[in-house]
Amino acid sequence: MEKQNKIQLFEDTKVRTCWDSAEEKWYISIIDVIEILTNSERPRKYWSDLKSKLTKEGSELSEKIGQLKMQAPDGKLRMTDVADTEQLFRLIQSIPSPKAEPFKLWLAQIASEQLDEVQDPEITIDRALAQYLELGYSENWINQRLKSIEIRKELTDEWKSKGLQEGQQFATLTDIITKAWAGKNTKEYKVLKGLKKENLRDNMTNTELILNMLAEVSTKDISQAVNPKGFAESKKVAQQGGNVAKVAMKELEAKTGKKVITSTNAKSLLEPKNPKK
Repeated sequence: MEKQNKIQLFEDTKVRTCWDSAEEKWYISIIDVIEILTNSERPRKYWSDLKSKLTKEGSELSEKIGQLKMQAPDGKLRMTDVADTEQLFRLIQSIPSPKAEPFKLWLAQIASEQLDEVQDPEITIDRALAQYLELGYSENWINQRLKSIEIRKELTDEWKSKGLQEGQQFATLTDIITKAWAGKNTKEYKVLKGLKKENLRDNMTNTELILNMLAEVSTKDISQAVNPKGFAESKKVAQQGGNVAKVAMKELEAKTGKKVITSTNAKSLLEPKNPKK
């Protein structure tokens, strides 16, 4: 069962969600929904009281609520009460809020969009393109970023074919690749760029993106060629793939006299240049 966590926005407020590709369902953090609908400073307490109320009323809804690991405010993954869209529609009926109807429309929209994307993956690319353009990224950068998404998907598909597990194993292999070519693991790289929860690739320059793609496509190609058995052998392949990009980076730096890995992030990439006076 493949699950993918995603932060989505409702009226500029973050909502933690998880797409279950096997069930073709969104699971959404109940605490986030309650915080939006009630403006409560203690949404967990509100949810606890609501669960007790529903139980006393004989509702089976609270008993069917599941839990998934989602990113907490401290950045760690913690078990969180979640509900699918059908359960949330029923739950919202128990919460008096002027935002109830707009939120239900939002839920219906994201459910419809995801099913559209399952049927036609090009829609995903088109939406990503539109979002990056709205943020102010250049078309050249966007083309590189969308290509990087494709390459990353090919690499993770290769890892899955080798029986590797999403989550910690994928994260470890990614760190090995990044450390090999960039000299920093993902966390260290994000610290350099002043990032916290932001996506690292969204904050790379064109050159960084290209080298990261080279590292990941090299890892995929080597894996397909040598057919590693298990996680330990895949770690060696990840190191080799990263080293391919490291060689390219060192040669580029020698020719230009400039460092490739910099603190430049999306904020500075998108900052409009001040016209000369």
